[in-house]
Amino acid sequence: MKNRKFWWALIVFLVAWSVWEMNPPTNQSLVKIFQEEAQHADPKFTRIVDDAKAAMAKDNNAKQDEFRLLREAVGTNDLQAYFPYYNVKAEKDPNYAILNRLQRKAAGKIKLGLDLQGGTQFLVSLDTNRLTHADTNTTAMAKDEERTRLISQATEVLRRRVDRLGVAEPVIQPSGANHIMIQLPGLSQADQDTARKNIEQAAYLEFRLVHPKSEELLKENIIEPGYEVLKMKEKASDGTLSYRPLLVEKRLANGLTGKFIKRAFPSREQYSNAPEIEFEFDSEGAKRFGDFTRNHIGDRLAIVLDGELETAPTIQSAIEGGRGVITGNFDIAEAISIANVLENPLETPVKIDEVRQVDPTLGKDSIRSGVLAAIIGTVAVALFMIVYYHRCGMFATIAMMINLVILLGVMCSIGTTLTLPGIAGIVLTVGMAVDANVLIYERLREEMATGKSLRGAVAAAYDRAFGTIFDSHTTTLISAVILIYLGTGPVKGFGVTLTIGVALSLFTALVVTRLIFDFLFDRGMLNRIGMLHIIKNPNWDFMRWALPAFVTSWLIIVGGIGYGVFVRGHNVMGIDFAGGDSITMQFKEKIPVENVRKVVEPIAGESQIQYQKGSDHDMLQIVTPDGKAKAVEQQLIKSFPNAEFKLVASDHVGGTVGIEIQKSAVIASFLSLFGILIYVAFRYEFSFSVGAVIAVVHDVLMTLGIFFVSGRQLSAPMVAAVLTIIGFSINDTIVIFDRIREDLKLGVRGSFKEVMNKALNQTLSRTIITSGTVFIATLSLYIFGGGVINDFAFTFLVGIITGTYSSIYIASALVLWWHKGERPKTAATVSTGETAPDARTERVVRAEA
Repeated sequence: MKNRKFWWALIVFLVAWSVWEMNPPTNQSLVKIFQEEAQHADPKFTRIVDDAKAAMAKDNNAKQDEFRLLREAVGTNDLQAYFPYYNVKAEKDPNYAILNRLQRKAAGKIKLGLDLQGGTQFLVSLDTNRLTHADTNTTAMAKDEERTRLISQATEVLRRRVDRLGVAEPVIQPSGANHIMIQLPGLSQADQDTARKNIEQAAYLEFRLVHPKSEELLKENIIEPGYEVLKMKEKASDGTLSYRPLLVEKRLANGLTGKFIKRAFPSREQYSNAPEIEFEFDSEGAKRFGDFTRNHIGDRLAIVLDGELETAPTIQSAIEGGRGVITGNFDIAEAISIANVLENPLETPVKIDEVRQVDPTLGKDSIRSGVLAAIIGTVAVALFMIVYYHRCGMFATIAMMINLVILLGVMCSIGTTLTLPGIAGIVLTVGMAVDANVLIYERLREEMATGKSLRGAVAAAYDRAFGTIFDSHTTTLISAVILIYLGTGPVKGFGVTLTIGVALSLFTALVVTRLIFDFLFDRGMLNRIGMLHIIKNPNWDFMRWALPAFVTSWLIIVGGIGYGVFVRGHNVMGIDFAGGDSITMQFKEKIPVENVRKVVEPIAGESQIQYQKGSDHDMLQIVTPDGKAKAVEQQLIKSFPNAEFKLVASDHVGGTVGIEIQKSAVIASFLSLFGILIYVAFRYEFSFSVGAVIAVVHDVLMTLGIFFVSGRQLSAPMVAAVLTIIGFSINDTIVIFDRIREDLKLGVRGSFKEVMNKALNQTLSRTIITSGTVFIATLSLYIFGGGVINDFAFTFLVGIITGTYSSIYIASALVLWWHKGERPKTAATVSTGETAPDARTERVVRAEA
C-alpha cells in the first residue's frame, strides 16, 4: 500500500478528533461549570453558588431545573464582572445570555433521545375560531373535517420546523380536538426559547402595494379607504432605530401570500453584508408575481410578515423569474428563523398553552438491558471473528473498534441524537462493518490455495475483493443518500447514520486492516496465517430447487400480507402509526416506569409511559391503543394503592409517525430501488439489476408478512428496520453477482446454470459468515435487549435470513430464467460441455510458476 505514513497519520488524526468531539460525553453540572469558569470570584459569587446548591438539594428534579434554580440564585446580581470574556453588552438580558453560553459548555457531546434522558414538552393549541364563525350553512361534519385537516397540516408544518432546528427524534402528535403535543429531547434554555419562537410564529407573509402618495397623505393625516398605516423599522448608521410610517393597501397584491413560497433561505447583501432572506415562488406564485410587477413598475411593494412591515422596495422592472429578497433590520439568526417558517407556513395561528419537563420514556432497567445487549452483541461479533479467522480476526476487530470510535465522533460532531433503537442500529453497523473483512479473508483463503506467497496472496485478495466491496457499499450508499434528500424526521436521520456507517466501513476494511498487514510484513512478524474452514469445497445444485423455492416464497408473502391486511386490518398499526387513548394521572408516590409497564402491557400491549413535571405536581401520562385506557387506569389504581393514582385528563392522540414521514419513507425507498436498478445495470447487466431489485422487494414483503403473522404491531423503529433490510439485502446479492460475473468473464466452462451453481458454492462460506456476524449482533439484541427493541431485532433477524435466501433463490434464479438458461452475451465464449477446472485457478497457477 502506497503512502503508508499518510494513511497512518490520517487514522491517528481521525481517532483523536473523534475522541475530542465526544468529550465530555455526558452533561456536566451547570453549577460546577459556572463555578469553574468564573473569574475574580468574591463572597457575593460564593453566596450565589451556595444558594444554587441549596436549592438543588431540595428539588427532586434538580438536573432538569438546574438552569432555573441557578438563575433564581443569581437574582439581580450582574454576572458580567465574573465572565468578562463573554461579550453580552448588546443583549437584553446579559445574565441570561451568560448562563445560556455556560449551559452549552456544560452539555454532553453525546445527545440522548427522549427515551433515554427525557426533554421538554410543548402543548400547542390551534386557533380554530374561524370555524365557529363559518358560514351557517356549513354542516357540523364539514367543520370537523376542516378542523382535522388544519390539525394535520399544522402537525406536519411544525414537524418540518422542528427538523430545521436540528432537533433529532422529536415526538409530534395531535392531541384531542385542537391540540398538538411536541416533545423535544434535552434542550438547553436557549434552545427552548428558539423552539418556542419557531413553533408559535405563524409566518403569514403578504405582498401589498404602498400608496404612491403615501408621504403626502400621511403628512396631512389622511388615510384613504382600503389602506392602513404600517411602520417600517430603519436603522441609522450609528445603530439607532427609527420607525417610518407608510400607507399600505389592505388588499393583497394579485393575491400573493406566503402559501406560494416554494423555497426560502438566509443570505447576505452583496455590498453591506447585511442579513437578508431570499425566496422563490412556485409556478403559480411566479406567474402572479410577474404579472403584478409588470403592471406596477415604479411603485413600492410592501412585504408584510405577521402584520409587521419588513421592507418596501421600489419595483424597478418586471420580475419574471419568481425570485425576491426580503431585507430588514434583523440579524442572521433571525433571518434563518424567518426563512424556516416561511418555507413552512401555518394556515391557522397557534399558541403554546403549557410547557413541561418530561422524564425518559424508558425505565432504568430497559435502558440498562438495551445497553447490555449492545455490548454483548459487539463482543460476540469480535470473538467470532477472532476464533474463526485467528490473527486476521484480531485485525478486523481492531478496525471495527476504530470504526465505532470514528462513527460516534462524527455523530457527535453533527449533533445526532442517540436513542435506544439508534444504539441497536450502531450494533448492526458494527456487525455489517466486518462483512467487508470477511470478503477479503475468504478471497485470501482462495489466493493462498493457489500457492501464492503470503504477501502476494494478501495483495491479490485486497485487489480482487475491492470491486465486490465497492459495489455492495455503493448500492447501499445510493439508498442512504436518497433517504437524506427525500426523507423527513427519523427517515432522514437514518439515512445520515447509514451513510456515515457505510463510508467508515469501506475505509476501515480497505485501509486499516491493510496497513496492519503491511506493518507486520515489513517487520517479519507475519509468516503464516491460519483460519477455520467449516464449509470445504461444497458442490450443491442450488438451482435445482429454484422454481419450487421461488413459488413457495411468493405464496408465503401473499399469505402473510393478506393476513395482515384482511384479517388483522387496522390492528397491525401500533400507536406510533395509529395513535391511541391518552390518560394523565396525579399520584402521591412515584412508581418506577418498569413496574408500571409490567401492569400496563399485559392489558394494552405496547404503550407509551412517561412521567411529566407540571407546574404544581408531577403527573404520569400513558398512551394506549384505542379502547384500552379505562382498563389500564383501573388496574393501576388496584395494583399500586399507595400511589393513590387519580385521573386528571383523558384524550385521544394521533400517531407520532405522521403521513408525511410515511410518504417520504415510501417514496425514498422506491427511488432507492430505482437508483440500485440503474447502478447494477451499469456495472453488471440489466437482468442482474432486475433480479437484485425484485429480491429486495421480496425481502421487505416477506419480512412484513412474517411480522404480521407473528401478531406484532408496526412501530416507529420498524421504519428503520425495514430500511436497514433494504441495505443488507442488496449487499449480499451483489457479492454473489460479482462472483457470477467474474466466472463468466474468466470463461469458466459449463452451462449458465452450472456456472451459477459454481459461483454460489464458491461464495457460500462468505455468505453464511457475513450473514452470521450480523445475525449474532441482532440475536443479542433480541435476547437481551428487552421489549422496547424486541420487535426491531425480530424484524431484522427475519430480514437477515430472508435476504440471504433471496440472493440465491430469487435474484440468481431470475437472472438464470431471464436468459433462458443461456450464458449472457457479455460472457466469454466457451464450450458448454463438461465443467472444466476453474479458469481463474489455472491462470494464477501458471503465473506463480
